[in-house]
Amino acid sequence: MSDTANPANPATPEWTVQGPVAQRHLLVVLPHPDDESFSSGGTIALHRDAGVPVTYLCGTYGDMGRNMGVPFFAHRETLRDVREQELREACRILDCDLRFLGLRDKTVEFEDPDALADAVADVIRELDADLVIGFYPGHGVHPDHDALGEAVRRAVPRIDAARRPRHWAVAVGHREALEAELGVADVRVDVRAWGDRKRAALEAHATQTKAMFARMDRRDAADEAQRLRMEEAKRTERFYTLSGEP
Repeated sequence: MSDTANPANPATPEWTVQGPVAQRHLLVVLPHPDDESFSSGGTIALHRDAGVPVTYLCGTYGDMGRNMGVPFFAHRETLRDVREQELREACRILDCDLRFLGLRDKTVEFEDPDALADAVADVIRELDADLVIGFYPGHGVHPDHDALGEAVRRAVPRIDAARRPRHWAVAVGHREALEAELGVADVRVDVRAWGDRKRAALEAHATQTKAMFARMDRRDAADEAQRLRMEEAKRTERFYTLSGEP
């Protein structure tokens, strides 16, 4: 691991990580198939290659998504099964375990947040996770992202202090706008060695990404900004550390 800042000193920004941070178990808790690959696929692969167990706890099956593939190869009745299989393939590529919370897609915001936090805390305890990744509540863009991110925020301080994990949060949006509002991300993970595997995991989510990658690979002018963001995401994954205060 290489640091450009002391993680014990929050006044010093952007701790650069080049090796595993979790030692016991990395738990990623996000609501949809493909969230894991977009947000933290490189961080997952980094930990797995170092021999650290990783589990993706996926909130829903993504069956209310709008993308059905281009040309369509799924429809509303089959999308759950298709997206589940896509996720299983992505997790195979990333070499991580997979569990589902079994929540209804696009309704996570209507769940009891404390009951959901209890469910997440139970998994943290069971796996003895020492690093948990979730969405930054209020900065996830999608209501499901914010709601499950809030459940993770509430879950972490329910773990006994001696075994309480670090909590890293994914904020979604243009980096400049996020930094203007939240400051520079606390953690920057160097994932260059795992960028191609992250891309492969994203490609496994074909209903969601095939058309996107086709446009970017053609260098369509309208998608140039997204292409540049995706290229950056193959090199660096950024996270904010949350205190876990209830």
